[in-house]
Amino acid sequence: MSTINATEQLNERLDWLNQQLATSSDLVVQPFAAAPDQQCAIIYFRGMIDQKTVQEEILGGILSLDASDALHFRTQIFDLKQLSVVELKVIHDIHIGLTAILDGHVLLLVDGDKRMIDFPITSYENRPIEEAPNEAVLRGPRESFIENIEINMTMVRRLLKTKSFKTEAMRIGKVTQTKVVIGYIEGICKQELIDEVKLRLSSIQIDSILGSSYLEEFIEDSPYSPFPQLQYTERPDVVAASLLEGRIVILVDGTPISLLAPVTLFMLLQAAEDYYQRYVAATWIRWIRYVFLFISLLLPSTYIAVTTFHPEMIPPSLLISIASSREVVPLPALIEAFMMEIAFEALREAAVRIPKAIGQAVSIIGALIIGTAAVEAGIVSAFMVIIVSLTGIASFIVPHYDLGLALRLLRFPIMVLAGVFGLFGIACGLILVYLHLINLRSFGTPYLSPIAPLNKSDLKDVFWRAPWWKMNKRPGVASNNLKRQGTDNRKWAQAKEGEQD
Repeated sequence: MSTINATEQLNERLDWLNQQLATSSDLVVQPFAAAPDQQCAIIYFRGMIDQKTVQEEILGGILSLDASDALHFRTQIFDLKQLSVVELKVIHDIHIGLTAILDGHVLLLVDGDKRMIDFPITSYENRPIEEAPNEAVLRGPRESFIENIEINMTMVRRLLKTKSFKTEAMRIGKVTQTKVVIGYIEGICKQELIDEVKLRLSSIQIDSILGSSYLEEFIEDSPYSPFPQLQYTERPDVVAASLLEGRIVILVDGTPISLLAPVTLFMLLQAAEDYYQRYVAATWIRWIRYVFLFISLLLPSTYIAVTTFHPEMIPPSLLISIASSREVVPLPALIEAFMMEIAFEALREAAVRIPKAIGQAVSIIGALIIGTAAVEAGIVSAFMVIIVSLTGIASFIVPHYDLGLALRLLRFPIMVLAGVFGLFGIACGLILVYLHLINLRSFGTPYLSPIAPLNKSDLKDVFWRAPWWKMNKRPGVASNNLKRQGTDNRKWAQAKEGEQD
């Protein structure tokens, strides 16, 4: 290792690089003579660099240098002022040069000098910036992240024009060498949180990182919990807003999905649209979201418990309707609900996997046909079809997909408890879920914060969304700088009121 770094012989270094990158059909090794007594070579992967820049800026710039004397030539070229390529740098370790080639850079080697020049002129096709497909808004920005981490960082930095926005990069994955960047705002984010994130990421030993979800499973506090302990987003504005609250973003090259830490349950129930709509409408929508969260989790279980164990709780007229619809159904309510819920989950999964052109039509028609045929055949009751349909709609209202998935998974054991013990079983299930949430942490932050433990100043953005001029403080979850804005932003209104008085 030290021998190959110390050698100044071009052929030895080329042989070593060819050996390391053997059987690479897209590898280009281009030796050339900068002068009669000065040999050079450039190495890169075809398709990952800009060929025009290689020909005009790199080779053209090198061949235009004064090569009458080899020593003078090397002095000029490693001075870097004669080459019109930005961000180029001199490196001394050939292993770093190998990594640069794998990153899509051009590496220049000069015979008689152990130094090398790294030209970062990576150029390959990127998906255009489009509207976020999973986090659409009516009034907010339309752009979303793509698979290029440099472009993603640029979109965030364009929103945070401050010197306090810091980014730190690392490589994770023995084979993929995936670039991972953590971002935070210095002076707002807690230093202990930054250190904890870096510690967990640096502890990962794996061959490949092909998406941010790989990292999520390695660094979350409770990997066996069904609840997500990191928030994912594909929106730069959501990342910027989270950074301004003292949180940390983790960007992964090759995926448009970024991770935000820490997170609480109530953060996962907030949508980007909440902060672009008027606060009265945002609060109303948030209340609907909370109601349907409980409907998604408990509606089938409540129906099973009431119809099986507590029919006296149902009004007589409604009870007669339910009893008449269930008269021909041969199965108990628990089995009936399980069948319908599993069928609905299958339709939901099929809608994702079927080609988009026919997916929506197949899922809707399939649900209608299966539901109607099941009722007419006497396998399930019409009330059960209504219950399961309303539950499915409620699960889509939860803004964060992973949280909605956790509720869907918990729905089944609570249904079993309801079918065996009635409302008492539902109460036991809710107590177990509550105890789990109380003990759950996201990078040391209580999952039910700011409710448990109670922090009154942070309640302005939990069950309701206070107007912006009222939210003077940042959430205390991750920030050590709580002051967000002044307290007299509507001083002009107070002045007008004083004039009228």
